Amino acid sequence: MATGRLGVGETLGALNTALGPGDPVWFKETRARHLRARDFLAPRPALQARFGDGQVPERVVRAVAGLQGPGVAPVLRCAPTPAGLALQLQRPAVFERVLGAVAAYAAPAAPAAPGPRVVLHCPALRSAPGVLRLSQLRAVLVADHLARALRAHGASVRLVPAVRDPHMPTFLQQLCVDWPAASQRADTEALRSLALAELSPARDGGALPPGVLGTVCLKEVMQERGHAAGYDPNLDKCLVTEDLLSVLAELQEAVRHWPGDGPAGLAAAAEADADGCMVVHVVSCEEEFQQQKLDLLWWKLDVQAPLTQKHLVCGPVKAAGAPGTLTAPEYYDLRHAQVCKASALKHGRELARDWGTTPADPAWTEVFSVLSVATIKFEMLSTAPQSQLLLALADGSVSTKGTKSGTFVMYNCARLATLFDGYEHSMEQGLYPTFPPVSSLDFSLLQDEGEWLLLFNGVLPFPDLLSQTAALACAAPGLHTTARTEMMCKFLIQLSMDFSSYYNRVHILGVSTARRGRGGALAGVQGKQWKRPAGPFSPPGASTTPVWSNVCPSPASAGRA
Repeated sequence: MATGRLGVGETLGALNTALGPGDPVWFKETRARHLRARDFLAPRPALQARFGDGQVPERVVRAVAGLQGPGVAPVLRCAPTPAGLALQLQRPAVFERVLGAVAAYAAPAAPAAPGPRVVLHCPALRSAPGVLRLSQLRAVLVADHLARALRAHGASVRLVPAVRDPHMPTFLQQLCVDWPAASQRADTEALRSLALAELSPARDGGALPPGVLGTVCLKEVMQERGHAAGYDPNLDKCLVTEDLLSVLAELQEAVRHWPGDGPAGLAAAAEADADGCMVVHVVSCEEEFQQQKLDLLWWKLDVQAPLTQKHLVCGPVKAAGAPGTLTAPEYYDLRHAQVCKASALKHGRELARDWGTTPADPAWTEVFSVLSVATIKFEMLSTAPQSQLLLALADGSVSTKGTKSGTFVMYNCARLATLFDGYEHSMEQGLYPTFPPVSSLDFSLLQDEGEWLLLFNGVLPFPDLLSQTAALACAAPGLHTTARTEMMCKFLIQLSMDFSSYYNRVHILGVSTARRGRGGALAGVQGKQWKRPAGPFSPPGASTTPVWSNVCPSPASAGRA
């Protein structure tokens, strides 16, 4: 059997190369109705532009049909159709290649060179949770998501600022955000001396307020960077304060001192480190003007400031049916209460049973916390960060029945966890044999279109998706950059919809005819009875009688998911 990870990008690249010079024309199909007949398509209009009469030479069709190479999925057939040149893969072979090394598809492709050094700066985390606005919460969640994506792609990431408010670490932990904390400020003495040399005298010689050192003109620096870079033309002077210098000192420290840098090499490598480092300021739209001042001040005071500083500006957050002063903790409490109410409607009897003696059962408390965080993160990340976000906060906006929320995704995670737990428990009882080696499975039995949807749209393209979510357009000119956080949310929702459809239609675990008496007690648990011939993962001699279907997630499985 061939080895190596298959890739959508590699397959598309080979297909376009096989057609000869020109723009890419092939694309991957994603819709179920198209995947019944083909996996990739070169549309007829594009072929007409490439070959004149639209007739692809036979030698080209043969070359496509015989396509091979590193990462290229094995081809079954390629033929002209009214829609264009259609290609179908050897699906059993693809199943075997992917599921035989499925762990390789849970991570992005290894970068050819060491990943970049990135400082992610989120100014919102210098405040206390009680004054954190929804737009600032959005910036925090975007920065956390971006940090995880960059690290998964091999980048070295530093997070700034280290939070100092005593209540912020607890709130971030509640949101499952991993961010460093510190109790002391960075040393500002060197920057203070540089700032004093640049300060303009106070007007009329008057005394300055406490903590204010004076003003610095930023026009010269802004002209060097150019108005076209995206800086606000109204930027002129910056009021230099001790707090502002503390912010700069922390950024300076993050850029110059990376984990693993030895003290002996720091002085010699400081300039190279700064040039090879990229700083991304993840800010709310309200914070951008002040952050632009900070950028220019850093360049004015520090000749070793990074050449690449980018702003990822998160658009405003509008909450319908809520006061404009709604804070992040209040938003979390609201969503948590709504999740509890929606769960009570779905699991009323079970909740009453579990809480009859224990007012706050730890298992259910964990479930509600997980679902609340999932709901909030999906709301904040499922819209492109630079766009305005509209939140619906009215009662009923959180439901276990919708298919477009984090709750829906977590519910399907719990379903999967329940299936795995059920298999392990039944295997220990002797109902199922030990899972056989993948090489011994007959993948030609996987004929249901839902099985191919899950693999072809879910597992196979996942590494490419991880790489795309970690891509920052930092080489492009200009001040601003973007992130594609919404891509992961859309992917997870579609994957959950495909799995949910397959789960509700197909019985996944079978029961041995010889053990039907033992399994009979389980038959009929949780609703519907589906009948389906035994599949490749059913035990030998499996009948069409299901053990269970439409599994209701338990608190334990939902928490683990």
